Amino acid sequence: MSMDTATAEEASAPHHVGIIMDGNGRWAQMRGLPRTAGHQAGLTTARRVTEICGELGVRVLTLYTFSTENWRRPVEEVDFLMHLAEEYAARELPELQRNGVRFQLMGRREGLPVSLLNVLDEAILQTRANSRLILNLALNYGGRTEIVDAIKAILIAHEQGALDGSRLDETTFARYLYCPDCPDVDLVIRTGSEWRLSNFLLWRSVGAVFWSTPILWPDFQRKHFLEAMEVYHEQIIIHTKNKPVA
Repeated sequence: MSMDTATAEEASAPHHVGIIMDGNGRWAQMRGLPRTAGHQAGLTTARRVTEICGELGVRVLTLYTFSTENWRRPVEEVDFLMHLAEEYAARELPELQRNGVRFQLMGRREGLPVSLLNVLDEAILQTRANSRLILNLALNYGGRTEIVDAIKAILIAHEQGALDGSRLDETTFARYLYCPDCPDVDLVIRTGSEWRLSNFLLWRSVGAVFWSTPILWPDFQRKHFLEAMEVYHEQIIIHTKNKPVA
């Protein structure tokens, strides 16, 4: 990639990209492998996409890693996913540091294993000064749960006199969401053919472009990400043309 091309892509890149990483289980099943093999393969894709986002000038990347609904999966698979998240945070920390990536947990801490939280907290601490890209790991995350938790926090703040409920507006409400410094999402990508948000970033995706691909997450490559970027740019152009003149 030439310097001019890279600069142009960075200038037009969506600020915040959210990805629903779907298809790990199907990818493994098609190959006669256990579902855990698909989740393991998905780690490589997560690393690749993080690097791509950094190169293209995306400022925030949120990966839908484990939803609040995923607790219904078999215990063995849940345990494996928790271990995999712990392994990912520990193993990727040096790479995150080298690439200037700031790591954040987006989701409920309650219910997550203590060993996992310790590793996540260390990664959050070590990368807190990085500014090239923010990587949100949406773990034990649900869009409705996030909104409910924000309401609970607002009620407590109001009871303690820290917030005047009569002055509550959208901007104030957003400060009580997980990762309150995280902006609205511009582009939501879903792999694996589904056309559903599946409880992902409900508050922040009000103006997002949604793009679905049949490609399963372990097979998701740079060319697929660029396809999503192209659709995003097309939608932005259409929106700009149709925007009424003040």
